[in-house]
Amino acid sequence: MSSVIASTRFSVLDRSRIREGHGGPRALRDTVRLAQEVERLGYHRIWVAEHHGVPGVAGSAPTVLAAAIAAATRVIRVGTGGVMLPNHQPLVVAEQFGVLESLFPGRIDMGLGRSVGFTNGVRKALGRDKEDADDFAGQLAELLGWFEGTSPTGAHARPAEGLRVPPYVLATGEGAAIAAEAGLPLVVGDLRGRERLLRAIDRYRAGFRASAWAEEPYVVVAGTVAVAETPELARRLLVPEAWAVAYSGTRGTFPPLAPAGEIERRAMTAKERDLYESALRGHIHGTEEQVAEALETAVKETGAQEIMVTTSTYDREALLESHRRLARVAGLTASR
Repeated sequence: MSSVIASTRFSVLDRSRIREGHGGPRALRDTVRLAQEVERLGYHRIWVAEHHGVPGVAGSAPTVLAAAIAAATRVIRVGTGGVMLPNHQPLVVAEQFGVLESLFPGRIDMGLGRSVGFTNGVRKALGRDKEDADDFAGQLAELLGWFEGTSPTGAHARPAEGLRVPPYVLATGEGAAIAAEAGLPLVVGDLRGRERLLRAIDRYRAGFRASAWAEEPYVVVAGTVAVAETPELARRLLVPEAWAVAYSGTRGTFPPLAPAGEIERRAMTAKERDLYESALRGHIHGTEEQVAEALETAVKETGAQEIMVTTSTYDREALLESHRRLARVAGLTASR
């Protein structure tokens, strides 16, 4: 194992992807079980996501799911990747994380994104418009103010005020500049678009201003990493999500994950095939030796302090085996 990989933290983001033949409740329970397994393997943190009205994703309430995960684990850090701040009032977000930190002190992360609902119907239900994302910097400042006791209204966020819940900004492009200006750690993806990724990281480091939350830049690079006994088996892990991307690109909705074998037998239109093949390219996947080499290159190029693995697939046991193999690549120490 290289010294570069040995000095890098490894974490997991699970989106609670719904699988064909299994419903949303099963997906959420699978996420909790995965958290327990990656904790045993020695991963640094596990995060969960926020999606609304998506047929293929059960994770709609990340702070609720984070509470369930934290209650089912002992030492792994637990957080959100992320709470989409424009969808919520900053006071309510502060209160939720204040409760989490009070119940599980020293283990909670506050990952924050700037997206709003994906469809007009979802945005209407949330009472939000696309333009609400434009004030992300202001929303972020207000949220942090509730923890610092600098309320814009004279009210107080209980029990958040005075607590230290580490904030992270999920972003590329403009969002990277917001993270830098606020002096917060950056979570940026993905590993496939390396040039765009490097531009965002460079912009973040160049503009970073030390804050009470972080004295220096901290970069988490998120992306798909699949490890298996052979390159072919590793590639098959990518198939269900690649088909979901192709399906979404032609039908406008993100579906539950289907088994790889079923997808490989499907007749696809030319557009579906093009989207599918494109979605398969560029991810880090292969044997342990191949993935170790690719990860070393990625870490050297980005200077990332942490890799967050975002892999989704139909076969949950194969996914867990991938995480086991990656833990060996990274030299993680299993918890007892």
